[in-house]
Amino acid sequence: MTAKNNLVQAPPFEVDRALKKLGADLRTARLRRNLTVDATAAKIGTGRRAILDAEKGKVSTQIGVYAGLLWAYGLIDRLGDSADPRFDEEGQRLALIQDRVHARSPKGLDNDF
Repeated sequence: MTAKNNLVQAPPFEVDRALKKLGADLRTARLRRNLTVDATAAKIGTGRRAILDAEKGKVSTQIGVYAGLLWAYGLIDRLGDSADPRFDEEGQRLALIQDRVHARSPKGLDNDF
């Protein structure tokens, strides 16, 4: 029995909205390039259902499908910049407070006296 994925069942509003916009934008990019769903699926090596699900912005669609579509349309460079630390204002503020190289779990109590 597989575990229930709450993100797929009830994604946060912002996640759902962003994926729906991405899907609509990918569909627009495909149509502007005059590509069919089948031709696009063949180009990235997947089935037409995966393309249609991505264009609907389904949360359950694998990120590889989204990345493949961006690649097929010549837009892949934008994916690499999506989490660029230079544009992470909150992360930069937090780094000023506590400059860390690695995230670490707090250690338990030490019995060495």
